[in-house]
Amino acid sequence: MQQLRLIVMRHAKAGELPGGPDHERALRKRGWHDATAAGRWLRDSGFVPEAAICSSARRTRQTWQQVAAELGGEVPCSTDQRLYQADVSDLLEIIAETPGQPASLMYVGHNPAAAQLAADLTGTELHFPTSAIAVVGLPGSWDQIAPRTGDLLASWTPREGG
Repeated sequence: MQQLRLIVMRHAKAGELPGGPDHERALRKRGWHDATAAGRWLRDSGFVPEAAICSSARRTRQTWQQVAAELGGEVPCSTDQRLYQADVSDLLEIIAETPGQPASLMYVGHNPAAAQLAADLTGTELHFPTSAIAVVGLPGSWDQIAPRTGDLLASWTPREGG
């Protein structure tokens, strides 16, 4: 049985956009720094994904841009509008649609869904501030992942390693 690896990441620290749409909030200086540190940690820990999916929100796309720059190579990433306000069941459906069955997939999204996805898959509640990462090992294929079938392989937050 194939061992999959799902890297769940919450977007980096974003600023406010008074009167503007939440979808367009951009990263703050700290967010740029933390996203870069997250990408470095992923690379140095050997957790470079084969593919990524990213919410269409500006802050998640900017987070991915910084992470990808540190990964050393081209990781294909698809941006999906549905990830912006997805809950855990939506996330599982979107992940199940992953084309090409990569052995490792990274999801860059939002709380509470990101933290809840990691918790539901592993049965472990995690502190999940902005830029947090959970690396989850899963059996089977992307269309078969289910709650409490994963193992927490590693986790990272900016305060631990940034």
